[in-house]
Amino acid sequence: MKLIIQIPCFNEAAALPTTLALLPRQLAGCDQVEWLVIDDGSSDNTSAVARDCGVDHIVRHPSNRGLATAFMTGLEQAISLGADIVLNTDADNQYDARDIPLLLAPILAGRADLVVGARPIEGTAHFSWLKKRLQRLGSWVVRMASGTDVEDAPSGFRAMTRDVAMRLNVFNTYTYTIETLIQAGRSNIRVVSVPVRTNADMRPSRLVRGMLDYVAKSLATIVRIFATYRSLTFFWLVSLLFTGVGLLAGFRYLILKAMGFGDGHVQSVILAAACVTIGLITFVLGFLADLISVNRRLLERIEWRLRRLEHKRDSDLEP
Repeated sequence: MKLIIQIPCFNEAAALPTTLALLPRQLAGCDQVEWLVIDDGSSDNTSAVARDCGVDHIVRHPSNRGLATAFMTGLEQAISLGADIVLNTDADNQYDARDIPLLLAPILAGRADLVVGARPIEGTAHFSWLKKRLQRLGSWVVRMASGTDVEDAPSGFRAMTRDVAMRLNVFNTYTYTIETLIQAGRSNIRVVSVPVRTNADMRPSRLVRGMLDYVAKSLATIVRIFATYRSLTFFWLVSLLFTGVGLLAGFRYLILKAMGFGDGHVQSVILAAACVTIGLITFVLGFLADLISVNRRLLERIEWRLRRLEHKRDSDLEP
């Protein structure tokens, strides 16, 4: 059983030695434990520091492509290196490495294919009240959209089997956490959440440039992912909203017309017609989007099978 611990990095030369010093080299249930650093176009000497700290594998992007791309690069490289289990953690030592066995336990026991570490959100001092509420809201939306029972959807501390690593795809350039969970749930991958500990902040988050930025990006991500993976529900909810407003405006006009005041409220008729028309168009768009999502799932299955064949062929060619 080969475990590869992957660490996406961007200008982490200062924090990386602390993170690596706490990572295990041996774990019960694993014959090999290797480290993989994905240098996402750092302008400092992140790669050199990783090499000096004894990292087994280093992949470097020529330019900064974002956390989600770095995460997927890591999965591809880990699969090529023959990983049976891939564990992802942050370079800033946010997650307590002592809890790595907790992430691996459900996989090693055959009870899960993907395990996500749930941080103690309410007990995290540097999270504001608003950020804690948004974390809870986002996790609830992901649970509804994915059908999983993950307590901390934005957590990047997670372990997965080789098969899951080959099945995941990320289209969001901002982050991979929410999208991969919804994909896993929609693909009937067994997902388990386990409580983990966190360490004190070593530096401010680079993903969050301010509360307004965090709120805007979080809401945009949630809406986009919901529209992508629950397209029929999303468009029908929008259709229901517009149709409801149109019907209310139409009833209002009819009531006023019956009372003899209809001539001065023609705007209600225009609003009703426009809203009902938009509602009907959105209703039809829901069907089209659902058909597209079926095609996307078929393409994901084809890609997964091609990846399995490709990596099986590569392993057969190894001496």
